Amino acid sequence: MPVFQHSTSFRRLSAQELEAWRDAEAAPVSDCLNRAQAMDAGISPLSPSMHVVGQARTVRCQVGDNSAIHAAINLVEPGDVLVASAGGFPGTAVWGGLMTEAARKRGIAGLVIDGAVRDFTDIVEVGFPCFARGVTPAGPHKNFGGEIDGPIACGGIAVNPGDLVVADADGVTIVPLARVDDTLTAYRALKEREVRTLKAIEEGGTLAEIYGVPEIIRMEPDGE
Repeated sequence: MPVFQHSTSFRRLSAQELEAWRDAEAAPVSDCLNRAQAMDAGISPLSPSMHVVGQARTVRCQVGDNSAIHAAINLVEPGDVLVASAGGFPGTAVWGGLMTEAARKRGIAGLVIDGAVRDFTDIVEVGFPCFARGVTPAGPHKNFGGEIDGPIACGGIAVNPGDLVVADADGVTIVPLARVDDTLTAYRALKEREVRTLKAIEEGGTLAEIYGVPEIIRMEPDGE
């Protein structure tokens, strides 16, 4: 079956805009999106040191088939992050060491996949940021088709081409492209508040006081 590529056009973030996000963390970014847009805990990095920020290029492939991902590797721009929906199936790897090398040569920044990968050691040793639902030695089939650059769901989150991917040891957060600017402003403000909070803790404050947690009411034992 063929692989279909959707006609898509999205705003390319400039190098300066992407640089502003370079050290962003997935958890506080999700906080700035009303504590949403974070993929479920099943999508995790192969190594805690992995971190990637970049615009998404989406792939939808059939369960156990990676032909669409192979095709996508040759279409994306350097610095993009491949985000693939593979049906959430952990029993067949649709990404491996050879694909990792092809992606690195292409300049792809990383991979987020709702499915399984293999060649764990090869991927980790070269430091390619890879976030997946699982690892298995079972290999894929090809030629069942799929789609590139269409809307997908990955880890329970809607992803469109051009959305910003922020992924680290905590997992993956997706910033819708239309919300990149206001989310960055909110993120910077949040990090400034965190600095003030840490200072208050060092000076003897408590998180309960800082966050306004209701006071503790001690329960007395019932009388006889």
